[in-house]
Amino acid sequence: MSTQADHGHELVPRPELTPDALRAALAVVAPSRLEEMQAMKDEAFAKAVEWQSLSAVRSWVLIWAREIEIARRPDLSARYTEAENALEHEDPAVAQEALRELSAVLEEALRAVRE
Repeated sequence: MSTQADHGHELVPRPELTPDALRAALAVVAPSRLEEMQAMKDEAFAKAVEWQSLSAVRSWVLIWAREIEIARRPDLSARYTEAENALEHEDPAVAQEALRELSAVLEEALRAVRE
């Protein structure tokens, strides 16, 4: 597990960027998504072979590290859920702000896992 900034209560430590560590963390913070993770992993590895490049595998690692970062941190998870729920608000200004907030949460989570 890697060192991380203090974001209040975190459900699990930030996992290393390896498939096994990511899977173990997801099993704690969002076990219902394990099947989705495995399907995306299979697809990424198939593309890696087809393309003769690890870019698809690297993308898979970052996507799931970001998803786990959001799920393991109640502060980010709450912001994400609130923004996601407001995306289809009848007031376009509210929906636009929700989209900005959703993007901000995703960017914050990605920055955190890249530290």
